[in-house]
Amino acid sequence: MSVTPDSTRTSNDSAYGQVRSMIASGELAAGSWLRETTLADRIGVSRTPIREALNRLAAEGLVELSRNKGAQVVSFSPDDVAGLYDVRAGFEPHAVLLSVPKLTDDDITELASLSERMEAVVAEGGDLAGLGALNAAFHGIFIERCGNRHVATALQSVMRPAVVAHTFRKYSAEALRRSMQHHAELVAAAAARDGEWAESVMRTHILAARNAAGAHPSTR
Repeated sequence: MSVTPDSTRTSNDSAYGQVRSMIASGELAAGSWLRETTLADRIGVSRTPIREALNRLAAEGLVELSRNKGAQVVSFSPDDVAGLYDVRAGFEPHAVLLSVPKLTDDDITELASLSERMEAVVAEGGDLAGLGALNAAFHGIFIERCGNRHVATALQSVMRPAVVAHTFRKYSAEALRRSMQHHAELVAAAAARDGEWAESVMRTHILAARNAAGAHPSTR
């Protein structure tokens, strides 16, 4: 049976999505080695989609590739996590300030939908991989609409799914509720077209996430 380009693409996307979810959930722990044959058997695909998935994940900063040793899930030290959140705290509130005036009604509807879906995930017990994907989509709308490609590029390089998932796994029930409240308030600020309000909430949101991750503020 011949393999069509569409079926190959579907297989590649499925392998990528499953490996990414296993990393985000912690099923594949930070520092663990990823063997193509083992993953292929586990997911039920050939090694080719796994190899493509690992290359994509390496480009996203979730996996490190070594010519001699293979692929390894990226491990972040507390200083690494603190540094990433410091960059976000500096850039993302400004991105929100820039983006709010540019948001369309459809954007705000989508933000509200994502916020509600995140609240539903939390209420149902918390699928962290799913929560992380919704969270990335929510923040991505503000970043994409900010109109400053330099700010957007800086944020895209530090908003790594592995770090976000790592943070969610450390959230207490109270911290998780607070995060959902921040999302809801960001929607309200966006709907009011109040960029300064949204900027303030986003900064609070990121600093709270840094605290929940156990990362201490940089003293440098």
